[in-house]
Amino acid sequence: MADTAEFHDRMLSLGLARVSEAAALASARLIGRGDEKAADQAAVNAMRDQLNKLDIAGVVVIGEGERDEAPMLYIGEEVGTGNGPAVDIALDPLEGTTLTAKDMPNALTVIAMGPRGSMLHAPDVYMEKLAVGPGFKRGVVTMDMSPSERVSALAAAKGCSTEDITVCVLERPRHEEMIAEIRTTGAAIRLITDGDVAGIIHCAEAEKTGIDMYMGSGGAPEGVLAAAALKCMGGQIYGKLLFRNDDEKGRAKKAGITNLDRVYTLNDLVKGDVIFAATGVTDGSVVAGIKREPGFLTTETILMRSKTGSVRRMTYRNPTR
Repeated sequence: MADTAEFHDRMLSLGLARVSEAAALASARLIGRGDEKAADQAAVNAMRDQLNKLDIAGVVVIGEGERDEAPMLYIGEEVGTGNGPAVDIALDPLEGTTLTAKDMPNALTVIAMGPRGSMLHAPDVYMEKLAVGPGFKRGVVTMDMSPSERVSALAAAKGCSTEDITVCVLERPRHEEMIAEIRTTGAAIRLITDGDVAGIIHCAEAEKTGIDMYMGSGGAPEGVLAAAALKCMGGQIYGKLLFRNDDEKGRAKKAGITNLDRVYTLNDLVKGDVIFAATGVTDGSVVAGIKREPGFLTTETILMRSKTGSVRRMTYRNPTR
């Protein structure tokens, strides 16, 4: 049945939102408690439990790591009842474990789903990423450009000064030279400590978030998740895998990747129609964090479908008694 069942994204979307919400609610009691591992494990447990209630024959293609690194939601794990369409699942049960432990902004639970073969099976290595929002011609910025050239090109496309451009960058020592070059253009930089999925999503709603472009290196799995969001919201993303040693190159080959120098576009990272859900754990620019009221926890979830381009924001008031 799983081989022939059709992927009904509309019917599955609400179930995916419940998966995301459950993970966020499970991590709520650990916000600000300083225990990253406990927060992540609580989210993993809840997300897996909810996934196994869906009528899908799901395989985790982006998950918590290889099977020997993660006891649950590992890459290759089968989830769902098995009675339904064959689907790929990309997830990060808690994107921003440090943000959650420290009660800092933009911690999210994130999950995407598409038909089998719709998402790149990205190995757990670094990826150089470049992203902008919708409304620009294809290739307005490219990986071949220097950071300053990207800022100038985007400003020209927007018809504004480079000083009116804001770039989101993950604050890491490896980005110091890039940050210095961006600053020579007069552009503003919003540094984030963690959570580059949220950072890339910000580009899709530049008027709301103030972020025009994302650049820098981070996890390749997060690149696929971010691409799933942009597939729904619009925008462009480019990614190139980065390898530090032969072990990481071996991971890529194991995932079926033969061209180690390839630059991936949005449609390479996410080939088919997908659904995407993210629930706020701590307050952020994409969604609000969990709110505590007497007897209730309230979450906000963004739920999107690439087939229709629909973006739905949902508030869930969950009794705690």
